[in-house]
Amino acid sequence: MLGNHYLIRILLLLSSLVMTASSAIARDPAHSPTGQVGVGAQYDTTHVYVAPDAVDEFVASFLATFGGQSTKQVVATVTPTPSSTTSQLLQTPVGTVSLFGFKTPIPYPFGAERTGYLVTDMDDAIQLAKKSGAGVLVAAFPDPIGRDVVIQWPGGVNMQLYWHTTKPSYAEFKTVPENRVYVSPDRADAFARGFLRFSRGKVVSDDSLAPGVEIGRPNDPYRRIRIESVFGKMTVFVTDGHLPYPYGIEFTGYEVADLKDTLAKATASGATVLVEPFTSERRDSAIVQFPGGYIAEIHAPAK
Repeated sequence: MLGNHYLIRILLLLSSLVMTASSAIARDPAHSPTGQVGVGAQYDTTHVYVAPDAVDEFVASFLATFGGQSTKQVVATVTPTPSSTTSQLLQTPVGTVSLFGFKTPIPYPFGAERTGYLVTDMDDAIQLAKKSGAGVLVAAFPDPIGRDVVIQWPGGVNMQLYWHTTKPSYAEFKTVPENRVYVSPDRADAFARGFLRFSRGKVVSDDSLAPGVEIGRPNDPYRRIRIESVFGKMTVFVTDGHLPYPYGIEFTGYEVADLKDTLAKATASGATVLVEPFTSERRDSAIVQFPGGYIAEIHAPAK
């Protein structure tokens, strides 16, 4: 009898622990329907910093290459400490750029963040990012149209999160751009796990023998992870850091219908082709540098 009572107590205790754990998971944004803090790929931007005297030339070249339009240029303080920059949004069918032309020295660590992601709620996004393994580099601060924070993922990947006071409404992209992230083998899994938890995304592919030509080393296979989420596409390049220029410097890959035609538009408007077109895994790719120094990958489905 005593043995039966003891067994019942153990079963009740285990049941209580299971219910408590289930409740904890339900309250965790990463495991609940309300855990999605992203808005959509069309609200996410690549951050581009150029000298003030190169802003107009960059705008003209970038829009001539990809189409689209620019918002009105303003001069604002977009950092939590005193600074001044021109600011405008370049919206194209294949990706959006937040363009800054700082008139003052750029405060640390701004300029190292590669992207800005719009979120539904800033406090929820920060909490989820921290639970997912990110650290807060710049605590949340107000900007002229909302709030911002800068976070860092394992592997040293910096990212800015935005929240807007007035909800924006942008058309979806014709093709979704690719956030290109380079990390070491030591931190790749931690980065991928953390970002997947934060974004509620999925791994599209994880190739441990991807063609090395994609990182400028045709004889050296490497690991490539492709991720998709509400924030768009991401390609994680897992390398030893022995990268020939300009690999690792390009933040974004833009998908176009015809690579040859797009490169012709780019060079005609002042851009320079740094990596000539090559084909790998059903994709034709090239890397270009726009006036002002911004470097980007451009690709199209192989024909």
